[in-house]
Amino acid sequence: MGHHLGSKSSLVPLIDRLNMFPVGLVDNEKLREILSLLFDEREAFVASRFPLEEATLSELVKLTGIPAGELALILDRMADKGLLMDMPYNGVTYYLLVPGLIGFFEFTFMKNRTDLPQERIARLMSEYMHDQNGRGQGDEFFGSKTPLTRSLVYEEHIPVTSEIVSYESTRQIIIDAGGGAVGLCFCRHKKEHLGQSCKKGAPVEEICISLGAAAKFFCRRGFAERKSVDELLEILDRARSFNLTFVTDNIRQKPSFICSCCGCCCELMAGVQHGFHEGVGKTGFTAVIDPKRCSYCGACFSSCNVKAIGQPKGVKFTERTGRYAAIKEDVCLGCAACITACPVGAISMVPKADRPLPPLKRHDLYRQILKEKGRLTPYVISGIKKKIRSFLPGKG
Repeated sequence: MGHHLGSKSSLVPLIDRLNMFPVGLVDNEKLREILSLLFDEREAFVASRFPLEEATLSELVKLTGIPAGELALILDRMADKGLLMDMPYNGVTYYLLVPGLIGFFEFTFMKNRTDLPQERIARLMSEYMHDQNGRGQGDEFFGSKTPLTRSLVYEEHIPVTSEIVSYESTRQIIIDAGGGAVGLCFCRHKKEHLGQSCKKGAPVEEICISLGAAAKFFCRRGFAERKSVDELLEILDRARSFNLTFVTDNIRQKPSFICSCCGCCCELMAGVQHGFHEGVGKTGFTAVIDPKRCSYCGACFSSCNVKAIGQPKGVKFTERTGRYAAIKEDVCLGCAACITACPVGAISMVPKADRPLPPLKRHDLYRQILKEKGRLTPYVISGIKKKIRSFLPGKG
């Protein structure tokens, strides 16, 4: 691995193909080193030839010129590494290239593995994601009006006068999916390879949930274990005990994952903290703090995963008023992870006047983001309109 680092014949076409996804990858030396570790030269070539939609083995033989027997072995190896998804359907296996983000960047750390230098890749990915020289990857990931992901509210904390629809309900998403799979938190696993651990003590194992065809793929390839509805609901309760924020696809129908995110390990939460306040879709609620009840103990500061709680703007504390905390409404995701941290019950949730409406399906989301980025070319439109079913990948 690494023998084709910087090779125009393999990496540039691969990067060009990856940049047809709604979230592309900003090309620089660190990216090329990451890709050279994840893809060998043949895998990079095959990935560069993938259409925008899923393809059969015979279709990929025509696109690559590689004989079927040889190509099948390459595709099988790529699926094991999480570079593509293989999906049996009515007796035919369909192959789908996954994006870098959300995709094989995350899949790389969804299992313990010896086929890749995970420690080195973790360091490179961390440096790449936080590179401030020029146009950073954060601008690419969060650079559209429509976010790729959205947060979910802790349902037990919404006002009794409010209702949430099924796509806003973490529990209902799992029930509708009929179960799913659970695996490693790739963010916290990656941090472990950097010698760091979650400040909340949140678990690495059996915490992040995949659903639908993505769950089937992850189980088949050893990235996750199958779990029933009841088992997944127990995992949600476990995540709540650590004040984690639930994040899913920014769609209404058949989301493919529910991640349990902390503010110290998750790149999505880090993006919001670093100024991309609309980078993760918000719920239809926001937190409020009652200044008369708040004791300014600071427990809520560390519980908020996007640092949306602090001193109220423009307020000068006096002995008469006392000190109290306030919510930064433009930052708050409305997840309610902060509420149980408050020892005096000063935090509550209130509904927003403008409840966000996510795109209906994944191809609607992709089309919307590409349009906002000015990348909705005729070729991309034709790919979106073709055979894309409901099994495009999300975060595991």
